[in-house]
Amino acid sequence: MDTTCTHCHTPDPTGSTLCVPCTTRLTGQLTALPRLYNGLGILLTPGASSGQGRSGKGGPAPLPLNGDMFDLRAEFETVCGWLSAVHDARRLRTPRLAGDALTRLHTAVAGLLAHMPWIVATWPGAGDLAHEIGELHRNASSVVDPDPRPRGRRIGHCQSIDTSGTICGAVLHLAPGEQVARCDWCSMAWPPATWTQLKAWQTEDAAA
Repeated sequence: MDTTCTHCHTPDPTGSTLCVPCTTRLTGQLTALPRLYNGLGILLTPGASSGQGRSGKGGPAPLPLNGDMFDLRAEFETVCGWLSAVHDARRLRTPRLAGDALTRLHTAVAGLLAHMPWIVATWPGAGDLAHEIGELHRNASSVVDPDPRPRGRRIGHCQSIDTSGTICGAVLHLAPGEQVARCDWCSMAWPPATWTQLKAWQTEDAAA
């Protein structure tokens, strides 16, 4: 029986809560999270000491932590929360998440990957899991692995609406040499003939 993917809202002939592309993407994003967490740690302290600052004891003044990196790293704790949610839904014992933040992250990722067949087959929360992990992965990747390709011209936020009535809202870029703006999140295409209406919808959305 065909169902609709709870993440991308496209028809799925497998009857699963997530379609095959969304499942593949989620698995890859989960697997990459520990590496991204480590990468953010390297950026946590901005730059090396110049030797010019001095502390009260005569040594180099400690460098301040990068607040944005600190906050972004803290968001990785949500992965542990998702594993706990899966255990709760399956009526399993609370997962043991001990050790430092990176150890807990490794444990949570391994746990979610182990439960992935059940998540994909039956869990109503699969779409929310895919969305939140996707956001975390994108935010971290944009810092650790910035895309070197030119992004082109920004033309506002995507105004496509999914089956639940939610506006996509992802940033749209018109790539160099292209005539059609395509949303990287929902894959909606916006040719030049739609740009006037797109702008009107963006204005309405901003006013709301």
